[in-house]
Amino acid sequence: MEILNLAMTDKETTTAHGQSHRLVTGPARSGKSEWAEQLAQGLGLPVTYIATGQADIRDEDWMTRIRRHRQRRPNHWQLQEVAIDLPEAIAAAPAGCLLVDSLGTWTANLLPQSEAEWQAAVQHLLRALAQTRAQVIFVAEETGWGVVPAYPMGRQFRDRLGDLTRRVAITAQQVYLVTAGYAVDLKALGQPVTGLQ
Repeated sequence: MEILNLAMTDKETTTAHGQSHRLVTGPARSGKSEWAEQLAQGLGLPVTYIATGQADIRDEDWMTRIRRHRQRRPNHWQLQEVAIDLPEAIAAAPAGCLLVDSLGTWTANLLPQSEAEWQAAVQHLLRALAQTRAQVIFVAEETGWGVVPAYPMGRQFRDRLGDLTRRVAITAQQVYLVTAGYAVDLKALGQPVTGLQ
């Protein structure tokens, strides 16, 4: 698939340093990570892959998923494992491309935080995003299309991630929904919902 022209055209979606960010969201096994990787390669910039998931040798399925991601990435990409301090990693990044996979795992890592602590972390992330010199591509999971989770922590995770994804999307240059192996640019084809801040 030919990569779309990624040149920035919307001044309102650029950061203070003239950079921009993109959001790729979708359900499990939809191709969202692969699409984000294609976008990163299409930028023609040095890429740093920020993995928010933590390796756990006790979970063989999780380790298999991590190995699959590693095998797919180009060898010359830099890897940075960031479980908690994602805003700091984005703020400190040099010019280039950051591929963050994923917002869902970062949200899960911060689930023990109180609501006030979580909101402060989100604001910290958005401030870092507005100031970074890098072009950032976020991968996020769609978790709210099914039934309401039966347990409080599941509902909290769903609600926090949905709110975070929406807030990142507001200022994104491009927002892709990926499902069944196809990517759709929602900002190009859709209409924003009024009243979302």
